[in-house]
Amino acid sequence: MSSFQNIQQQLVEDFGFLEDWEDKYAYLIDLGKSLQPLDAAYKNETYLIKGCQSKVWLHAEMEGDRIRYFADSDAFISKGIVALLVKVFDGQKPEDVLHGDFFVVEQIGLASHLSPNRANGLGSMLKQMRAYALAYQTKTQNA
Repeated sequence: MSSFQNIQQQLVEDFGFLEDWEDKYAYLIDLGKSLQPLDAAYKNETYLIKGCQSKVWLHAEMEGDRIRYFADSDAFISKGIVALLVKVFDGQKPEDVLHGDFFVVEQIGLASHLSPNRANGLGSMLKQMRAYALAYQTKTQNA
């Protein structure tokens, strides 16, 4: 199993220990609090994810052959959601972000416990992370 899958499996297990969605949301909020602070230079319109109800900023950089993600939000749940995605995708190769089996959201039941606006925001976050991965993969292949 790849580290990409291991991280997701660990998250599935972590959420599985929690009894109800109140506890799961609290854990999601804690994940958000664990995000590294995002440099203020990336808290502007350029890095704002379109389609999110609250403000969510996402920045990515290549470090060797791995993509690093940095994010923040002005809302606790959105910050937790983006932190979950960062936990899964940070430090992965672009091709894993693009083509890896992304199952954690479904397996923990998060998608069915989000409002339509938050679910759209989650989709937008995922789409932007994959867009960064595609850009870096293309840049690497053309180098």
